[in-house]
Amino acid sequence: MKELKGIVLSGWGRLVLPYMRPVLGIALALLVSAGVIWARGVNPIVAYTAMLQGAFGSVAALANTGVRAAPLILSGFAVGLAYKAGLWNIGGTGQIYGGATAATIVGIIPLPVPAWLHLLLAVMAGFVGGVLWMLLPAYLRAYRGVNLVATTLMLDYVAGHFVSYLLHDTPLATDSFYPMSPQILPSARLPILVKGTSLHAGLILALILGGILYFVVHYTSFGFRIRMIGENPEAARYAGVDVVRWIFLVLLISGGLGGLAGAGEILGLKHRLFDYFEGFVGFEGLALAIMVRGDMLGIILAGIFFGSLKAGATKMEIVSGVGAPMARIIMALSVLFVIAIGFGERRRLAQLPQKKTQVEEG
Repeated sequence: MKELKGIVLSGWGRLVLPYMRPVLGIALALLVSAGVIWARGVNPIVAYTAMLQGAFGSVAALANTGVRAAPLILSGFAVGLAYKAGLWNIGGTGQIYGGATAATIVGIIPLPVPAWLHLLLAVMAGFVGGVLWMLLPAYLRAYRGVNLVATTLMLDYVAGHFVSYLLHDTPLATDSFYPMSPQILPSARLPILVKGTSLHAGLILALILGGILYFVVHYTSFGFRIRMIGENPEAARYAGVDVVRWIFLVLLISGGLGGLAGAGEILGLKHRLFDYFEGFVGFEGLALAIMVRGDMLGIILAGIFFGSLKAGATKMEIVSGVGAPMARIIMALSVLFVIAIGFGERRRLAQLPQKKTQVEEG
């Protein structure tokens, strides 16, 4: 009787292998997109070269990539942390609006405190704003079993209209051609990292948070409980974990991370709250988190990749004539291919017991 042996991965294997699926999915997406570009009569090498130049070809290009990546990374963390607990936080858009609104309110108030403290309070307000926006869906999911996807998704639309109302019919509105709030005070603004660009410290905040979250999820009892709930809630409950309370807590933290994405956009880039300013960042953060299965370091890399696509799209359009929406097509295809590859892996793993049985019988 033959023995079917498994493969044991080393430490480096466990670190590298989870990222191979996204890399392969991105490669296939770029290949298919190259075919679409070629079908339009444009050389895809010319188009992709222009995109790379627009994303990494100069200090200004790198700064633009960083500015676009920062909110994507923070929004991805909001999805990724919930994903590790087996939960689907689809409400990144609403949490971004909630965090942005709270940070704006604190940012425009002239507080009698040092500038660094005013900034810290505005950032904390952004986190709290995201938490408050997640409060109702978290309660309904944890204590009433209501579908989280439905509640968070519906509140995305509520958030957009609520912010629009604030900018039209409240003291937060201004007499301007487009609905917007007053500017936040200079003391509440994130510092610029590279003079002459828009690159702000929100990117540093995202990178530091990514390192902290990766450590917490993988090397602390807090993270172990989260992963236990995500893998098997019944086993976690049997082991003494208060699953309901932990689901509620994880979702609140997840909402706060989404709120930080909105706060960073206001405090670092826009300096005032605009009507419908979010620009699909919440859903793009959802997509990149799905692509890397909620891995925190993977979210950082995927956020930089998505940010580079958005930053380089304009240059590609100017040089080659390929429209900037091609960047979103590449994003979507990347996620679809990663999902397809994962489905294939799952199907192959499901067939392993049958193959083992056949080998033993043979």
